[in-house]
Amino acid sequence: QVQLQESGPRLVKSSQTLSLTCTVSGGSITTNAYYWNWIRQPPGKGMEWLGAIGYSGSTYYNPSLKSRTSISRDTSKNHFTLQLSSVTPEDTALYYCARGRSTLMDEYDSWGQGTPVSVSS
Repeated sequence: QVQLQESGPRLVKSSQTLSLTCTVSGGSITTNAYYWNWIRQPPGKGMEWLGAIGYSGSTYYNPSLKSRTSISRDTSKNHFTLQLSSVTPEDTALYYCARGRSTLMDEYDSWGQGTPVSVSS
């Protein structure tokens, strides 16, 4: 059974770059037809999809955040990484990684436990 685990700093200063890693075990991030997603949930708000990297390495981004978002992977370490630049306190959220058959949340079959990130002003 595949497992995902987010890791990274829990506190980031405004204007800096938030960087999180999702380490995958029990399955390969190059397995055909899977997409590896980043999602966040700000306090008191709903889930927001940030972007994804596909099994072939192609990347997909939320248009509203595309200018600040970069997703990459390291197949030798079987992990993928989110970078969100120029953060503000509005980027404070619980950040999740998830695997799915697409970038749509209702097609995700495995989630990480989530990691909280706070952005200080």
